[in-house]
Amino acid sequence: MDIWNYLQGRGEFLGFLTYQHASLAFQTVLVGTIVAVLIAIAVHRLPLFSALTLTTSRVALTIPSLALLALLIVPFGLGVVPSFIMLAFFAAMPVIGNAIVGLRSVPDSVIESARGIGLSRRRILFSVSLPMAWPVILTGIRVSTQMVVGVAAIVAYVLGPGLGSLIFNGLSRLGGTNSVEMALTGTVLIVVIALVFDGLLVLLGRLTIAKGLS
Repeated sequence: MDIWNYLQGRGEFLGFLTYQHASLAFQTVLVGTIVAVLIAIAVHRLPLFSALTLTTSRVALTIPSLALLALLIVPFGLGVVPSFIMLAFFAAMPVIGNAIVGLRSVPDSVIESARGIGLSRRRILFSVSLPMAWPVILTGIRVSTQMVVGVAAIVAYVLGPGLGSLIFNGLSRLGGTNSVEMALTGTVLIVVIALVFDGLLVLLGRLTIAKGLS
């Protein structure tokens, strides 16, 4: 195994695959987070619906990603669309649970105080509830991001973008030239993406979480 020789002359190609993988993960986590937070806002004050949503989000994580991807091929075909939908779905699940828990953990006394000074429900949500729930929500986003960066490798099965193609091409050619190098390079680059994203989210937390809540 000679990783260094394999990497020679492939920098642009590997950079493109890494960009594809990181971009797909970022976009799906962003969309999943927005959808998850909106759902949490809608149900967190309704005990029955919030409990059902929490349970559903946890059960949904047990769905095999390959099975969901295969089902999405039927209406959407191969490529980016089924890959994006599958990853955004899984990205939303950890965030939904954390967002509901975070919003429900805001003390009623704080909400009542905000009402007492004349804040509207919308202003209470955006200036009180969401900022106080943000540390818990951000933890869900970090979990979601790590999961999605890893799961994104399997979209290669439906000709999706990213480093998965490098890994599976290598595994399918085990014993052949550069097969191990291909799989190992793809795996290492995925780990690097995950670490970079997590570092950025830690930095985001330090910049956005009030000192009294950290």
